[in-house]
Amino acid sequence: MEHGSIVKQIHIDATPAVVYEVISLPSHIAQWWTDDADFEPHVGGTGTLTWAGRATNRPFIAHLTVVEAVPGERFAFRWLYPDGESATATNSLLVTFVLEERDGGTLLTVTEAGMREQGWEAAVLEEHYRSHDAGWTRHGPRARVASRAESHLASHRHLGPSGRAAAVRARGISGL
Repeated sequence: MEHGSIVKQIHIDATPAVVYEVISLPSHIAQWWTDDADFEPHVGGTGTLTWAGRATNRPFIAHLTVVEAVPGERFAFRWLYPDGESATATNSLLVTFVLEERDGGTLLTVTEAGMREQGWEAAVLEEHYRSHDAGWTRHGPRARVASRAESHLASHRHLGPSGRAAAVRARGISGL
C-alpha cells in the first residue's frame, strides 16, 4: 500500500454553505471532531486542535495553519507540525475539504496528504496512515449529523433560541 494520502467522501443533506461552516468554524469542529478548536478560519490563520478525552482516549494538541478558505467550496489547512515552527510540506500534513453541490445536498471530499514527505520509517508511516484513515472514517458521519443539525437550526432561526431547541428535540438531533 502506498500510504501517501487518504481520500474520503460523504454525502451530506445540507447546502455547501452550511457544510462549509461545520468544517471550517472552530465552534463546529469541536462538536464533531475535536474536544476544542482555536484558530482563525482564514488563509494564514493559525491555532490549535485539542483532543482531551471526549474525542479520543489519547490527549493531544495539534497546531494548524489555514492555507485555503473559499466559502462553500474549499477549506484546507496544514497540521501536525512542531510547536514553534511554521508549517511546510516536509513537517506537516495537508487536509483539504472540497464541497460540491450534488443531489440536493453536498458531496464532501476530505483528502489528507503528505505522509510520505515526512520521512518516517515504514512502520511509523503505516501506523499514522491507519490511525488517520480510521479517524476520518469515524468522524465523517459525525460531520454529517452536525451539518444536518446546523441546517435544521438555520431554517428555524426566526423562532429564537428556545424555539430552535424545541425544533431540534422534535427532530431527535442530540449531542450538539
